[in-house]
Amino acid sequence: MGLAASIEKNWYGRAAGNFWLLPLWALFVIISSARRVWYRLFTPEKNAVPVLIVGNIAVGGTGKTPLITCIYELARAQGVKVGVVSRGYGGSASQYPLLVGRDTSVEESGDEPALLAGRGIPVAVDPVRKRAVSALAAQVDLVLSDDGLQHYGMSRDAEIVVSDATRGFGNGWRLPVGPLREPVSRIDECDLHLVNGRDFTIEPDALIKASGHAEPASSLHGLRVHAVAGIGNPARFFDTLRMLGVDVIEHPFADHHVFAQADVTFDDDLPVVMTEKDWVKCRNFEMPDAGYLRITATPTPEVTVRIQQLLNKLGANPHG
Repeated sequence: MGLAASIEKNWYGRAAGNFWLLPLWALFVIISSARRVWYRLFTPEKNAVPVLIVGNIAVGGTGKTPLITCIYELARAQGVKVGVVSRGYGGSASQYPLLVGRDTSVEESGDEPALLAGRGIPVAVDPVRKRAVSALAAQVDLVLSDDGLQHYGMSRDAEIVVSDATRGFGNGWRLPVGPLREPVSRIDECDLHLVNGRDFTIEPDALIKASGHAEPASSLHGLRVHAVAGIGNPARFFDTLRMLGVDVIEHPFADHHVFAQADVTFDDDLPVVMTEKDWVKCRNFEMPDAGYLRITATPTPEVTVRIQQLLNKLGANPHG
């Protein structure tokens, strides 16, 4: 096991195994706390439209991006025009802010913005998120920030923090001893805390083949497949496939992995199934017998009402 893997294992196990990192932990706590104090003293300028941040306090996948898509649909059903801003992790554009369209390369935008834009959602990418908000302000009533809970240089009107029921907050320590970017008490300052696996579920919606043809997710039942996942929590994707009755050959990669053709080429004729986030990076590869599992976030009825109430509280003014 490599050093990075060992450190991450201790995030969700014995914190004592990472205590040799305490000097770095102390430095991280001092710097992050100082940043927070700075932005409390020097409040960033208000945005032209309301901004709702959907983020997390722990490193790793929590189902945040599918939840953003769900919130987008709920807001749109209320007649509110919504856009999404992102840092664009993994992408590098020649100029920012970058308005992401269906034809924008993943190399420019990053994987998550490409996924959202592929679903028809207006997306702007900029490492300085407030510039991305300004780029969308003229065409939307509300901006959702994909992550950015700790991006205090951007003003926000409401915050949703997302966590995972299975992994929780690990050993409870902040980076690098534990997986936390901020202390658990930060949740108390947020408008909503939504737990993946309790307040909402991530469910498979369809299998989208390389040809673009959509099949029911149940069509995978009984098949043996190569499952490829370069997300924050690959095990969740593999478990989802198993719940569909799939015999899974696991191929986990690091979050935001930059795929090469060799990563998804195998010495047999078994189909390849990957996440939508990974598919946008591999869609130009030669993979005729491949596809991705499209997923949706489904909140409980009570949580749906709470999200709708928060959207109403934000006071975004729909313009027809």
